[in-house]
Amino acid sequence: MLFNSYEFIFVFLPITFFVYYFLLSKRLVVGAKGFLVFASLFFYSWWNPIYLPLILSSMLFNYIVGNSLNDNFKKVKISKKTLLTVGVIANLSLLGYFKYADFFINNLNMVTNGDIELLHLALPLAISFFTFQQIAYLVDSYRGETSEYDFLNYALFVTFFPQLIAGPIVHHKEMMPQFASRWNLVKNYKHIAMGMFIFSIGLFKKVIIADQFAIWATAGFDNALTLELFEAWSTSLSYTFQLYFDFSGYCDMAVGAALLFNIKLPINFNSPYKSLDIQDFWRRWHITLGRFLRDYIYIPLGGNRKGNFQTYNNLMITFVLGGLWHGAGWTFIFWGFLHGAALGVHRFWKSLGFNMPKVLAWFITFNFVNVAWVFFRAKEWEDAIKVLKGMVGLNGIVMSQKYAEKLDFLKEHGVDFGQWLIHINGNKSFTWIAVALIITVFMKNAMQLKDTFKPNIWYLIYSVILICYTVSNMNKLSEFLYFNF
Repeated sequence: MLFNSYEFIFVFLPITFFVYYFLLSKRLVVGAKGFLVFASLFFYSWWNPIYLPLILSSMLFNYIVGNSLNDNFKKVKISKKTLLTVGVIANLSLLGYFKYADFFINNLNMVTNGDIELLHLALPLAISFFTFQQIAYLVDSYRGETSEYDFLNYALFVTFFPQLIAGPIVHHKEMMPQFASRWNLVKNYKHIAMGMFIFSIGLFKKVIIADQFAIWATAGFDNALTLELFEAWSTSLSYTFQLYFDFSGYCDMAVGAALLFNIKLPINFNSPYKSLDIQDFWRRWHITLGRFLRDYIYIPLGGNRKGNFQTYNNLMITFVLGGLWHGAGWTFIFWGFLHGAALGVHRFWKSLGFNMPKVLAWFITFNFVNVAWVFFRAKEWEDAIKVLKGMVGLNGIVMSQKYAEKLDFLKEHGVDFGQWLIHINGNKSFTWIAVALIITVFMKNAMQLKDTFKPNIWYLIYSVILICYTVSNMNKLSEFLYFNF
């Protein structure tokens, strides 16, 4: 079920909200939590109920293993390290089978000239997210950083619908106490008002902004055979902003929906296009994934404790794996490689004590991120090369006919005049890009607005207008981009 659907906004969310608090008002705490788990599983299975047993078995398996690794370990007669290894391998095997089996078979066929038939498996929704979430739980249980939790609370930790499908990748220590707290079982009207406010902002980002940029990005990446300079830049920047508003919109809606139930999700998105270097970018973009990669891959590899050469290797390994996590494809792996290399360059630059003006630092960071997104978006290498060739002008430059008279001298330098942006039908795209740049770089984000939120009539009117306007423009359903990861 999509956050940006009529079923979710007008049926699922209101019914879940009112039934949950009705049960709590009758002091049926276990029943209320059980209903929330049931509602979350219904939300998950709306897409395809065939994968419901998958998440249920994964949840039960990890709960048993996690409890066997903490204070209840004395009940188990095998070593903790062996048990952890079995648990992690089981989770990664499940993820690997569904997400990477065809990728592996395809590459094996290419190397060996084989003809092994592909499995053509559909990727179960949210498998990357709930797998990483539970691996972190197992590792922390092994470290003695968890204690025994009620299974119902654990089930909520895994399945809670606002964060189930596309994150954030929540940590047990920031969620379990909230589900166990009796203070969160009382209706909080400030949280409800704030949740509606944040949800309305996220919905607007997705439906009005991200879905418009998607039209131009799709036309350039998937439909156009060639792209001249302005078309290529419009294509790449449209995807750069589509992904920003799509993912930040989802994060806002997740935070808003969770607040209705008195649950505070961790910040997962903090204006990453304001970053002045690539390290700062990863402190702002998909924050909980970055935290997972740091705590469970980079630091266990040795982090920066084993000398510069090993540090650079650890960075590269971490981000190549981060790229692979996003998708089973060489373009994703190369995207991760680019970011690993950029972080290495940044670290070396800082070690020399160099600095640069903030405007230049921002310009370089933003454009690197924009170019790297080309590989992230491209379905094939050829699509990425097509866009990049256009961005450097190898397919020519075409400007609007209305500038032909004043800029006629540019014809001597290879510039043509005619119908502008014809291959992507994006005459308004650069206006939208300029507005998006102002919003992402100079304006407060939703989490900053949340900190200054006041439950008054003006915020209510603003939220209602925003929701009504956005709902009236929901002409078609479109999945969130991170649903694919």
